[in-house]
Amino acid sequence: MIDMKYVIGIDLGTSGTKTVLFDLNGTVIASATIEYPMYQPQNGWAEQDPDDWVSAGYQTIRAVIQKSGVSPKEIAGVGISGQMHGLVMLDENGNSLRRSIIWCDQRTAAECVEITERVGYDRLIAITANPALTGFTASKILWVRNNEPEVYAKCRHILLPKDYLRYKLTGEFATEVSDASGMQLLDIPNRRWSDEVLKALDIDADLLGKVYESPEITGYINEAASQVTGLTVGTPVVGGAGDNAAAAVGVGVVADGRAFTTIGTSGVVFAHTDNISIDPKGRVHTFCCAVPGAWHVMGVVQSAGLSLQWFRNQFCQEEIAQAKQQKVDPYFLMDKMAAEIPIGSNRLLYLPYLMGERTPHLDPDARGVFFGLSAMHTKSDLIRSVMEGVTFALTDCVNILREMGVRFNEMLACGGGGSSSLWREMLAGCFNLPVRTAKSKEGPALGVAILAAVGTGIYPDVPSACKAMVSLNEPQLPANVDSYKKAYDVYKTLYPVLKDSFKSLSALSI
Repeated sequence: MIDMKYVIGIDLGTSGTKTVLFDLNGTVIASATIEYPMYQPQNGWAEQDPDDWVSAGYQTIRAVIQKSGVSPKEIAGVGISGQMHGLVMLDENGNSLRRSIIWCDQRTAAECVEITERVGYDRLIAITANPALTGFTASKILWVRNNEPEVYAKCRHILLPKDYLRYKLTGEFATEVSDASGMQLLDIPNRRWSDEVLKALDIDADLLGKVYESPEITGYINEAASQVTGLTVGTPVVGGAGDNAAAAVGVGVVADGRAFTTIGTSGVVFAHTDNISIDPKGRVHTFCCAVPGAWHVMGVVQSAGLSLQWFRNQFCQEEIAQAKQQKVDPYFLMDKMAAEIPIGSNRLLYLPYLMGERTPHLDPDARGVFFGLSAMHTKSDLIRSVMEGVTFALTDCVNILREMGVRFNEMLACGGGGSSSLWREMLAGCFNLPVRTAKSKEGPALGVAILAAVGTGIYPDVPSACKAMVSLNEPQLPANVDSYKKAYDVYKTLYPVLKDSFKSLSALSI
């Protein structure tokens, strides 16, 4: 009998699909990435071809097996992570009917109003734990029904992006609770499709896949997939997870008291909770998490790393040129500049609302603001102010979670911004928590590989698997807590007094 020594994690993202082969300690053996395009046929629309995802999945699986020299028979199982909310519609033969409308598409405002009217605002939040949002899948289904009735009439199966790849690998129409939570069709407290919502929206439950818990085996590699990937027929494929839920497992945020903050293009504060907690104001998302019987609560800042990227691109050409000469990242030089400036950026505050805001304000009209500019301020002050403003916005998220009774005793830092020791120092001071990083940078791919190790019986449960496969660096402890609080207290006063002005600005026509 061959000893199963490896697991595969597939991360089906927006820019590309990354497949990683891990050993049972979480060490990377081989990885491969293939990118694909996004289509924007109209302003505010975003689509991808589901078969691009499948092709990338097939090719990257084959690549990691070939690179590693590992026998496919030694691979115990496969987990899939994916971009959430995308709509995949299949005909009776399992073929894609149209390009997928993906998570960042904004065409469905009218359908969100329709959903709220059909279900009722309070019932919608009680059942799906969220208000109707343009990013979620339910509004996309209604948009196709309202605007492309001939496509909707042919639809026999509705899947999420990663679940379409699962179907091609196994022949099974299935999903799992964490990704299904973002469809706005799942009963979040009871972890099953909501008959009430489906009936109100007139969506046939038979269109949807079977719902599993994230570590459960959902199917097995079939003959056709074996031939194109090199995986052994019968290799188990577990439920996997949506991208943030998978990232949580990949950094060990799988028990009460654990949370992580991501500073990528957007910013996320994600906390695990064994007891479901729903914000009646809909400011944060509550989803089923990848740990069976548990949930996560998540606040989202629209323009986190995007704020610093915007500033770099518009105002830091000198630093970009210097970085090229020194063969370092421009952000490394910007970090050094910001570190020379005191907390509070010499009384300069930044509101990071370049793309409107999600948590806590739910305001598409909000816009970025530098408040307190003086002739004495330098570029270094502005860089630090941007970093602090993003941190204060993430602190808003943390405080809402605390209001909801979600508790955490340390914070993991992820994403590009999380690699900055200065930004981690700001997070630790503002949150008044120790901040750590994971040694592995594989995040979602490692997370779903861990789920595969659990589903195939290598480890008894998700926390045990994380203990074996996730390693953390030493924490940065909170410092200058009072100084950060003084600046944050002023920051908090700014949005309420600017709210009406943001609305007036959005309506301004000259």
